[in-house]
Formats: sequence, structure tokens, C-alpha cells
Amino acid sequence: MRYLVIAVGRLRPPFADDADHYLGRLRAHAKVEMIEVKTDDAVEKRIPDGAYVVMLDERGKSRDSMAFSRFLDERRLDGRPLVFVVGGAFGLKLARANETIAFGPATMPHQLARVVLLEQLYRGLSILAGSPYHHDDNHGN
Repeated sequence: MRYLVIAVGRLRPPFADDADHYLGRLRAHAKVEMIEVKTDDAVEKRIPDGAYVVMLDERGKSRDSMAFSRFLDERRLDGRPLVFVVGGAFGLKLARANETIAFGPATMPHQLARVVLLEQLYRGLSILAGSPYHHDDNHGN
């Protein structure tokens, strides 16, 4: 399965350190490629043909971690590259997106959104792998 995160702008510390942390942890489950572009116009050119494209936006569909892991499993069964797009400081409109998702209703800095996306990818893929990383009701919080 090919996972890509296409993001407008450069990731800088302290967010870059957190992103590297999750990219390292993700290696146990999948290869996730992070592509940074300078402008909104460059995003479209980096999306592979036939990819399933997910735009991040606070107005998108929210899923809890279990539902996000099921979404990842559906996409994996689909076999198409899965591309997540994170706009810059002023957001991004992308006509090619198959869907728009949110990690909660709050607006967050685009650099933080990347870290949250990587953490949720790690959590979702860990759930699919049967890892105890995710704490559900059966683990007694």
C-alpha cells in the first residue's frame, strides 16, 4: 500500500521532530512518503494517477480512531495509493479530492495538522495490526 502526505509549506521544529518520530514508528506498518510543495498549484502535480485523495479540513468528516482504522483498511483493500493533502496556512481547495476529513472541529496550524495526521495513521495501522497501542473500552481506562 502506498501512503503519501502532500503538504504545502515546509515543516519546521518543533513539529518536524514530532513528524519524524511518527514517520519512524510508521515504518513498522507501512511506507509513508511526505512530499512538501511550495505552492497550492504544485499539489495536483504530485498526486499519482488513480489515487484516492483525502483533503484535511476542519469542516470534513470526523472519525474516531477505530473508524479511521476501518477507513484505512477499506482503502488498503481498494489497492489504490492513498494520498492525504494538507494545505498551507490559508487552507486549500482541491477539486480532485475524493473526500474531506477532519481531526476534530477546531482549526489547527497546518504544521500541527501534519503531526496529528501521522499520529492517526500510526494509531490506525497499529489497530489493524492488533497492537495494544490504542486503548479501547476493553483495556479499562
